[in-house]
Amino acid sequence: MKPHQKTFDRIREAVLPEFRDRVADYLAEYEQVLQDKTVDADRFQASAHQLRGYLRGLNTTRVLGMADWEDLDRRAAQLTEPATVPDVAD
Repeated sequence: MKPHQKTFDRIREAVLPEFRDRVADYLAEYEQVLQDKTVDADRFQASAHQLRGYLRGLNTTRVLGMADWEDLDRRAAQLTEPATVPDVAD
């Protein structure tokens, strides 16, 4: 399984069905960077922070439920923390 795959799968599941295709397009860009083991640390951190902002926007527009957003925000925040165990956010 790719790093953080469960986080991205949970995001897709949490999005209301009528918005899933549109959100999937944006998530693909974040996945590409955040699952690339060769990406530099600054780009990884920037993408993780952008993903958190994107999740906040989805919550604000009611594309995600509040309970889903809290869990997903926590998972996205874990992407930016130094990992002591592989795939901490999974």
